[in-house]
Amino acid sequence: MRWTKILGGAAAVAAAMGMAAGEVQAQDRPLSPRGHTATELGGSYTAEGRYEGGRWIDIHYGRPILRGRQGIFGAGEGYGQRIYAGAPLWRVGADQTTTFTTEADLLIGGQRLAAGEYTMFADLADAAAWELAFTTWDGKQDPRDDDPNSLWGAYGYDTSRDVLRTTMSVETVDYSMDQLQIGFVDMTSEGGTLYILWDNQLASVPVVLAN
Repeated sequence: MRWTKILGGAAAVAAAMGMAAGEVQAQDRPLSPRGHTATELGGSYTAEGRYEGGRWIDIHYGRPILRGRQGIFGAGEGYGQRIYAGAPLWRVGADQTTTFTTEADLLIGGQRLAAGEYTMFADLADAAAWELAFTTWDGKQDPRDDDPNSLWGAYGYDTSRDVLRTTMSVETVDYSMDQLQIGFVDMTSEGGTLYILWDNQLASVPVVLAN
């Protein structure tokens, strides 16, 4: 894809920024810093240059770092098991469960997701076609919380609260992203592409406003 080259350049810039930040790293800094990515769809610019009428999509996730590890996803029958870490699927991040909030109804991979707040996971059973899952499980802020309706990461997950599952295309890129990155590319006012990139695995799925 054309934009994989753009992401490769962005990875180099992000790595340089990460090195500078490391020089002032606090002792209590989390090993997987929290991340937030957002976009706004459906709006338009006024004659004065103000953007109005948009509706937000927000994703909050933990951003694990490779720290020299190679082949984090594995291969063959063991693909994905290392990052599952004993859970039934991937939390698409680290620590707290990843959340996906949308103010608008969306079509993700052609399937409708109503406006609302969800937790997001990825089933990596097929290395070439991940299943992206949106659920109504709540996410715990503390792994010691015993709320049966909430999860820490993907531990305790089952499909009973799945709202949508859709397929992501997966490719192996010719560079390695040190820190997990979730974002949007090729966006218009109507939608674009959601991607997940870590190590040399790039998964993507179309996300557009639903009519």
